[in-house]
Amino acid sequence: MITKITASIFIFLSMLLSSVFGKTTSEKPLYLDPSQPIEVHLKDLLSRMTLEEKVGQLNMPCIYVDELGETIAEKMAGVKRFAAGTQLDGLGPGGGFFTLPNTILHDGTRQQVEFINALQRIAIEETRLGIPLLMTEEGTHGLMCSGGTIYPEGPALGATFNPDLISRIYAATAEEARAIGMHQIFTLVVEPIRDPRLGRNQEAYSEDPYHCARYAETIVRAVQGDDISAPDKCVAGLCHYPGQGEPLGGLERGAMNISERTVRNVFLPPWEAGIKGAGALGVMATYPSINGVPAHASSRILTDILRGEFGFAGLVLSEGGGIETVIYQGLAADMQRAGQIALAAGVDVGISYESGYMLDLIESVRDGAIPESLVDRAVRRVLRQKMRLGLFENPYADLDRALDIVHCRAHQDLALEAARECLILLKNEKELLPLDKSKLKSIALIGPNANDERNQLGDYTAHSVLQDIVTVLDGIKQVAPAVDVRTVKGCNVTGEKLNEISKACDAADSSDVAIVVLGENEWQARDQDGERVGTSGEGFDAATLELTGLQQPLVEAVVATGTPTVVVLINGRALATPWIAAQVPAILEAWIPGEKGGQAIAELLFGDIVPSGKLSVTIPRHAGQLPVYYNHPKSKRYWLEHGWGIAYADLDPSPLFPFGHGLSYTSFEYSNLFLDKKEMGPGATATISVDIKNTGERAGNEIVQLYIEDLVASVETPVLQLRGFEKIDLQAGESKTVVFQIGPEHLALYDQHMQRVVELGEFRIKIGASSADIRCEDVLTVK
Repeated sequence: MITKITASIFIFLSMLLSSVFGKTTSEKPLYLDPSQPIEVHLKDLLSRMTLEEKVGQLNMPCIYVDELGETIAEKMAGVKRFAAGTQLDGLGPGGGFFTLPNTILHDGTRQQVEFINALQRIAIEETRLGIPLLMTEEGTHGLMCSGGTIYPEGPALGATFNPDLISRIYAATAEEARAIGMHQIFTLVVEPIRDPRLGRNQEAYSEDPYHCARYAETIVRAVQGDDISAPDKCVAGLCHYPGQGEPLGGLERGAMNISERTVRNVFLPPWEAGIKGAGALGVMATYPSINGVPAHASSRILTDILRGEFGFAGLVLSEGGGIETVIYQGLAADMQRAGQIALAAGVDVGISYESGYMLDLIESVRDGAIPESLVDRAVRRVLRQKMRLGLFENPYADLDRALDIVHCRAHQDLALEAARECLILLKNEKELLPLDKSKLKSIALIGPNANDERNQLGDYTAHSVLQDIVTVLDGIKQVAPAVDVRTVKGCNVTGEKLNEISKACDAADSSDVAIVVLGENEWQARDQDGERVGTSGEGFDAATLELTGLQQPLVEAVVATGTPTVVVLINGRALATPWIAAQVPAILEAWIPGEKGGQAIAELLFGDIVPSGKLSVTIPRHAGQLPVYYNHPKSKRYWLEHGWGIAYADLDPSPLFPFGHGLSYTSFEYSNLFLDKKEMGPGATATISVDIKNTGERAGNEIVQLYIEDLVASVETPVLQLRGFEKIDLQAGESKTVVFQIGPEHLALYDQHMQRVVELGEFRIKIGASSADIRCEDVLTVK
């Protein structure tokens, strides 16, 4: 009897296991069989999953959320439970994590690899289905975790106009990320900067959509490569779709009430280039509503355009707290309804432990409020991402490899190269720069950013920075060791608690030259009382663009001493500094120059390198001019030139410094503009060439810029549109020919029926050193 009962139990258990796994326990499940195609894997694995397990896969929370613990030790325990599916009763194992190493793994590469591998073992060995974790970290300007190389950020990288350099930076970032066990790098901010008041401008590259599009496709190809499963490649997560750079009031989450024409002409080109052109597999939905509909609730934005028009095949992640935007923008009364709306719109992954994508979502399916097929759609995308990354076959990071790669010498050298190329010489009256270190005896180094490590690193930098950071003070001591450097902070970036203006004047008065380093605070900055005093970065928008605190009185007092003065700006957004532009003989815009920024700045000040950066944004005189981007409508130009008075009754309407501007220590001559055809059909391509000669006495780099103006069209078009750029190096006296191609993609517009067409007519071709310094031009006719 016992034998028969035992046999019956065995048969029952075998049948049960077969029904659960679709095969006998001696066979490998189809989804774990590497010989099977991904679609077979997906179908098999999805068929085995419970609703709780499916919803678990849609959650990859940021580790900073308190629900996972408040202390680092509590969070470490919490993420282990979340990976195992025991953190929240009723929710299956989580799909992965967002910004885990930066938040809790501050001891460096070894700790990061070992802990992340341990989490993967939990997911693979201690859960029913053994689904690996998808790990995401920020890669805005280098891998954002302790030990990762820190490159220049946003407009600094935009200033290089160098896609090859951008490619190498983001390939290195992906290599470091994958080495420690990260599979996606996000906050690659390809959206155009249209309002400089926005704090997040320091994360983006340019105000120009063509410039952003070139960078978008470059970054995606560098990060993802030809094989996303390769040990040095990651998913490129482009942000923030479809944009947030022109919000009401200049506030980060302000509504974007912009026309469909503006959406198409300005905001979508980088996404089309990065997704349709280069195949990006990651997108983060933006915070604002677009013409009345929150992005997280818009199936038109997240599905029709993104997946339908652009062919997006990857994952859409929510923003931090993104599901909640559907509530506070008035489309849902509670989190459960918000989750339903976001899922239907096309948000695949929640990153903020929001109930609308957790237990509420399970209840929504159980109650019939939404079909399980919507959950399946998102889960299928999550699983496909993990499979295309090869995580089921290779889930673990190689510690030895990671130790060799992260912050290696080659990446440090690349950070220095990038810092050198991002510097923009805005003004150099009477050739004050470069300074002659053989003759200079003393320098007064003044200002709150002269020796501030965090302020030259920017936001999306590791909470705990392990490597040495070269500040301006460090750089000057390194580059000009024989010069006596007299340092005075002078003031803080904000507030009036520190006032050393008199001391700064004494130092300047007794020195050969004064270098005043001003700008902004990094977003995590705190004052001596522990209060947040950040002035730039995510969440730190500005109503005005002037220098804060006592910085303006400081520089005015230093200039009044009569000592030749150089101002260096370290800042994330465009600053309105008209007094400095008028009164200070030499101005250097350094933006956020990264871990080697101080060395690059010192090298430029003393002439060891020649400045080559150009502005990728327009610098206004005052916030009252906004919007001030160079590619404004023709009606603005007409009124400025033919208005009754002087446009603004109280202000020069011209920008302080125009888009594309940047000086050198040498000079360049443009000549022999040539079009291989003056007339062509709407589907044809013209070749344009121009000769550039270095007419100075030093080798240097020039960024040659090609603009077009559609002279007469069926709709109003911009006064200028960037349609090409090329960075060239020239020895003294050397000439090179730069060649551009102009085709339908450069000439097309959206007509009155919102159809993209190339219209017949004349296009003025302009080539110059900036948008305001056109050196030669001709007319191309489309017939």
